[in-house]
Amino acid sequence: MENFIFKNPTKLIFGKDTIKNIGEELKKDSIEKVMLVYGKGSIFKNGVYDAVIKSLKDNNLNFVELSGVKPNPVLSKVKEAIAFGKENNIDALLPIGGGSVYDTCKAIAAGFYYGGDVWDFFEGTQKTLEKTLPIYGILTISATGSEMNSGGVITNEEEQKKWSFGHELLYPKVSVVDPSIQCSLPKNQTINGTIDTMTHVFEYYFDGIKNVDLMQEYCEGIIRTAMKHGEILMTDPENYNSRAELALSATLALNRTTGMGRCGGDWATHQIEHSVSALYDISHGAGLAIIFPAWAKYVYKHNLETFSRFGERIFNITEGTNEEKALKGIDELMNFYKKLGAPVSLKEIGVTEDALEKIADNAAMSCPFGFLKNLEREDVLEILKLAYF
Repeated sequence: MENFIFKNPTKLIFGKDTIKNIGEELKKDSIEKVMLVYGKGSIFKNGVYDAVIKSLKDNNLNFVELSGVKPNPVLSKVKEAIAFGKENNIDALLPIGGGSVYDTCKAIAAGFYYGGDVWDFFEGTQKTLEKTLPIYGILTISATGSEMNSGGVITNEEEQKKWSFGHELLYPKVSVVDPSIQCSLPKNQTINGTIDTMTHVFEYYFDGIKNVDLMQEYCEGIIRTAMKHGEILMTDPENYNSRAELALSATLALNRTTGMGRCGGDWATHQIEHSVSALYDISHGAGLAIIFPAWAKYVYKHNLETFSRFGERIFNITEGTNEEKALKGIDELMNFYKKLGAPVSLKEIGVTEDALEKIADNAAMSCPFGFLKNLEREDVLEILKLAYF
């Protein structure tokens, strides 16, 4: 186990009928004017918007609104929001939505007081962040874990770059998670959330760090829980207990607890998927369902012990050599994704074979990456070929 320092400053308010607390949280921190940020309007259909507005008005808070955040959030919207927020003299952000809305707000928060281009933080040309807008969020889709972490992903649509950025000042101050409002989610969003949750855990679980027994058990618990309740929700979408279990699994998968005693995780799967979804309009979860098994088949020999353990602990595969159990475990994972209804091949989402080179070129802008096995462009291309069938 490696040395580590753990600190997560986000206050998590979890459970039924908790949205009403948001106004009080803002008022306690002397917020005067908050900007609501949301997507295309689903919050008007499930009662979330009305509950938020009532809480704000009950606490005599001023607010402005910005809508139209896309599922793969874009830089142009971030810049629009920064300008709009400055015009209206806001002093806090209130994302209402899933990871895309949260990530947009983190980028807004980073760029609001910065004199240059907010994309500088994503490029790494600006490393110092001294002041940010505080974030108080309402989560409506559990998947990315952005409600309780300090990172975000934004797409620069002009340059076709989908890059991440994180800083300790970007942790939300407060996040409200009411699983009951997710009962009306479309099935595909629950599928994507389940896969996103699992893959966040995989990035740590398979990183190759030794002597992290507690963390491996913890990771396996989250994986099993996400699988169990994700599957239940396919046929019983209004099951509150399963919604709550999946929601908390998603939060814990990427609030840094799974990374204790490690070296930051692998993240090659995410890097490659970012290149796929930067060029193709697919959901992050669908992309991960395709890329992770291909990455696993490419690198499993570098961590055969854990891949074999995964087959045993998650899919009860007890017969065969370690290599046989490892490969069978990867196959069973793909079968689980298929059972949920997720794609497992690039061909399924319309990627043509001649496009693999372009995707690899896009990923190469960030190469080398990956902790278990450091990947160069040629490695990425081989993984894409494994994902194309």
